[in-house]
Amino acid sequence: MAKDKSTKGPDHYTRGTIEPWDFIRDQHLNYHLGCALKYICRAGYKIGSTKTDDLRKAIHYLENELENTITTGERIQNCIQDNRYYAAARESEAFDR
Repeated sequence: MAKDKSTKGPDHYTRGTIEPWDFIRDQHLNYHLGCALKYICRAGYKIGSTKTDDLRKAIHYLENELENTITTGERIQNCIQDNRYYAAARESEAFDR
């Protein structure tokens, strides 16, 4: 869908040469990373929101992403280790026969 050039986002998102949501889309960031980026970009610029509040919100989303990454990474690592264990066991069984 083509972007309507007559519509402009809020000033706190349009300070630079690219709007945060365009960058988020371009970089294929997931929801939590996109939200963190959004709050970082607007920190100290949105009327009615303090820089501290926005940075805390960004940290909240980054902590959630980190927790999910660690949990997912551990599950993946456990699967890899389990597959190595079972592969080694199968090789051992074949050798013993």
